[in-house]
Amino acid sequence: MEIVENAALVVVDVQQGFEEESYWGPRNNPEADRNIEGLIDAWQASGRPVVFVRHDSSKPDSPLREGYAGNAFKEYVEERRGKGTGPELFLTKSVNSAFYGTPDLDGWLREAGVRQIVVAGIQTNMCAETTARMGGNLGYEVFFALDATYTFDAVGPWGWKLSAEEVARATAVTLHGGGFASVVRSEELVAAVEK
Repeated sequence: MEIVENAALVVVDVQQGFEEESYWGPRNNPEADRNIEGLIDAWQASGRPVVFVRHDSSKPDSPLREGYAGNAFKEYVEERRGKGTGPELFLTKSVNSAFYGTPDLDGWLREAGVRQIVVAGIQTNMCAETTARMGGNLGYEVFFALDATYTFDAVGPWGWKLSAEEVARATAVTLHGGGFASVVRSEELVAAVEK
């Protein structure tokens, strides 16, 4: 795997509100935060661009709503903001895709000549997946760091239930099999940028 010198890491919605298990239910991948942290550190040390995305939910009961403590980034993310040697962007959004946020992610990436992105964050099958899909549609080469994401158990139509792990696997199969992104492990990405 080749990670180019200006590949951007897009860190999606790593916010305190996702710690509220009573709201979200059981999650998968307890190592996700450590892996996200490692990716941020590797990107910042290499001088590559990092994008920090925050979800400002419009739902009045959401732990991610503006003005609520859960809207804030998790501490390990907040303490890394502004610490890299490369370009950095902070954007907010109220929908699933980081490409529909403020400021404009696609415009910022194109102006910087970025054609390769790495997506990590929360939730695997929601905002992380949607951002990766849209990135692929917009012509970016997308790497999806599956073990640097997590999600929650889900219930769909007709009472169908999937565990968080099943949901994450479905995302991985859809992104990889559908050609939206290359699904990889965070350690592979870190090794590629530390070459």
